[in-house]
Parts: sequence; C-alpha cells; structure tokens
Amino acid sequence: MADLPLPPPDPQFVLRGTQSAVHALHFCGGAQGQGCPLLLSGSLRGLVHIWSLQTRRVVATLDGHGGQCVTWLQTLPQGPQLLSQGRDLKLCLWDLAEGRNTVVDSVHLESVGFCRGSILAGGQPRWMLAVPGSGSDEANSSPRPLLLAGYEDGSVALWDVSEQKVCSRIACHTEPVMGLDVDSQKARGVSGSAEKALAVWSVDEQQALQVRRTHQLTNPGIADIKIRPDRKILATAGWDHRVRVFLWQTMKPLAVLAFHSATVHCVAFAADSLLAAGSGDHRISIWSLYPHT
Repeated sequence: MADLPLPPPDPQFVLRGTQSAVHALHFCGGAQGQGCPLLLSGSLRGLVHIWSLQTRRVVATLDGHGGQCVTWLQTLPQGPQLLSQGRDLKLCLWDLAEGRNTVVDSVHLESVGFCRGSILAGGQPRWMLAVPGSGSDEANSSPRPLLLAGYEDGSVALWDVSEQKVCSRIACHTEPVMGLDVDSQKARGVSGSAEKALAVWSVDEQQALQVRRTHQLTNPGIADIKIRPDRKILATAGWDHRVRVFLWQTMKPLAVLAFHSATVHCVAFAADSLLAAGSGDHRISIWSLYPHT
C-alpha cells in the first residue's frame, strides 16, 4: 500500500493588526545584528508596519502614502533605509536609523498600474532603480546591467539598461503578467498572470529569452511569485486564497497552503527559509517549510 502524502502544515504563527488587506511583504535583518529578522508589510490603507517576529507585534508604523495602497517594499543593503511604492504615484525613501521613521526623499511615478519597482544594488553606496512607466536613471557602474519586465499583454522582456533597448521579448501568457522572479545563477525565471498557468523561461548566452515549460494551475490568478534565496523552492500567491509551493528545479507541486479566507496578494521568503503570506483577510501567515538542507 502506497504511503499517503502528508497534509499541509498549519502556519507557525499568524500576525494580526493591519486592519486592512496586506499587499506587500519584505523580510530584513534585525537591528544591530539580531538573529531574528524583521518583517515589513504594506497595507491597502497606505501604512507600512514593521513587525518583530520575536514578539509578533508591530514595532513601528510608517505613514507616507496618503492612504493609498502600498504595493512594494525593499530595504537597501547599505544601511537602515527602506523604499516603499504606493498607488499614490510616489516612491518614498525612508530613514530608519536609530528609531527614525522619516521620508528623506521621494520620486513621482508615471504609472499607477500593478507593476512593482526593482533595484540593482552593488557593493558601492549607489544603486540603480527601475520604476514602472518611466526610464531608468543609472547610478551604478555595473557592467551591462539587465532588467526583466512583465507586461499587460502577457509578454516578458529582457532589457539592456545601459543601452536602453530590449534584448529579447517572448509571449508567456494570454493575460497580464502579475508577478515574476528570476534565478540569476541558473539564468532562469518564472512568471504568473491572471490565467491558470505559470511560465518558466530561460536566458541564453546571447541574451535571448525562451519559454521552457508551462505549469497548469487549478484556479486562475497569481498575484505574486517568489523563489527562495537558496533556489530550492518557490511560492505563489493566489487569487483563490491559496499559497502554492513548488520544487524550483522540476516545478513539482509540494504543498497547497489553504489558510487564508481572501486573495493572497503577496509572499516573501526570509534568509532562514521562513515564508510569509499576506492576504485580503487582513492577516499575515508565517510558515516554516522544507528548511535548508
């Protein structure tokens, strides 16, 4: 008799208190080198909450987007600084040093869309920022930086940022691309859309994109997708209220996490393999799945 698969686990714990749908998540290291990471969440009401995963409580709340949804969060490696993008057409740079919670700079965005920003941060105290609907302002001398972008027509394009030109573009989906992530070591990426399929694609040495495979889903709608830092597994945030976990190398389904009662808008991995999922039900679930081996 074959062994039955184990049922999916329950969350390790759940964070409550955003009082609004959660649309963005980002892990960052604890202050002063503490082992336990912090989790940042962005809400539909325009607030950024900073959570301690030790106390499971909010330690700070940032209000810089005029009540408009926060769609993207990213800390900078050079210090306690945070980027937040909102549907108020603003991208804010926050100074979080020594308990400060102040906006020190902001950029006006040209497109409100669903597209999140992206940064390329090197070893220098300068970095490159890509934002939706505008050109890029090169501030890092990395050789030939490349940018992958997903579009409303379902295509994925690879840009040469220095030359400001598209190297390659492929049709991956029949609906708008809602999220993508890339494994730069394997030159391979994955994207999700409003349809019932994930697309896996690769970049060859001539910087040409090629669709490698598609993976059919039970229900349509992927709001976000993340590959874990060790490139072993990936997680998707679904419109069907579920988080799906796959083996990255083969796209073998590993688990369906059916905890939330509304759309899962975002997922994020911590360096220690914790997985966070944010939902329209105002909750953030924290999972410990398939720890590093």
